[in-house]
Amino acid sequence: MAFLELRNVSKSYGTGKDKVEVLKNINLSVEEGEFLAIVGFTGSGKTTLINLINGLHFPDEGEVLLNGKPITGPGPDRGVVFQNYSLLPWLTVYSNVKLAIDEVMKSASKKEKDAQIRKYVEMVNLTHAIDKRPAELSGGMRQRVSVARALAMNPKMLLMDEPLSALDALTRGTLQEEIVKIWGEDKKTCLLITNDVDEGIIMADRIIPLTPGPNATLGPEFKVDFARPRVITEINQDPNYKKLRTKIVEYLIELGENRKAEQHAEYTLPDLKPVMPGWIKWGKKPSETDYERSKHI
Repeated sequence: MAFLELRNVSKSYGTGKDKVEVLKNINLSVEEGEFLAIVGFTGSGKTTLINLINGLHFPDEGEVLLNGKPITGPGPDRGVVFQNYSLLPWLTVYSNVKLAIDEVMKSASKKEKDAQIRKYVEMVNLTHAIDKRPAELSGGMRQRVSVARALAMNPKMLLMDEPLSALDALTRGTLQEEIVKIWGEDKKTCLLITNDVDEGIIMADRIIPLTPGPNATLGPEFKVDFARPRVITEINQDPNYKKLRTKIVEYLIELGENRKAEQHAEYTLPDLKPVMPGWIKWGKKPSETDYERSKHI
């Protein structure tokens, strides 16, 4: 039995003529300890997919199972790292992480909680900023706090919804390495949502594209067999890396082109005919009144 399973899952929003089929017939199995990346276009339904797994949304059809049991809502067994950090601006780094610790260690002593908070803040290299508030932190540092808070709940699974997309390239690369390093310590099951193929190759064991919506579904899987740790400057010289990247990118490009063709086919232009003034149609010499009327045609 897989650790996470999605069986024939479909999800839509709205009703009647305003109903939009976002996901259709999603089937997915994720093994315990696996690092999976779902890659796709903006608006394809990636966030909807992750919200079905974290229990914020429920499928219209099919089922989402964790350890063989249906997901009925959010829970501490699934830590979530969002794109927008989701930190409370009036709380320090310490206090933001403490929110998670208080939730999962309700009966622990103050000393035990303090030790756990400091452990995870140190894990993301933010001990020097432990008493600072989000406004005093860079974007990369805020995302580190978000990662620390998710890990502090000691979840069985870590869900990451494009967590690095708002960061500059250098910070993004550094955090990619740190997240993979942290993952490597206890091999929690991870699901990464991203629109960056290189990010998927650097971090994941498998990459599965999500086709463009509406009615988005999962495409073929691409296995990433490079040894860890992976350094982009090193594997960039590997011809197998270039082959894998090319396969994924070409598949995504083909998906995009097919979707554009389908959208154009859905619309046909009406058979319009220009309205021709009578003096042109019948070859008359135009009068001054005809000239004035033609300006409004």
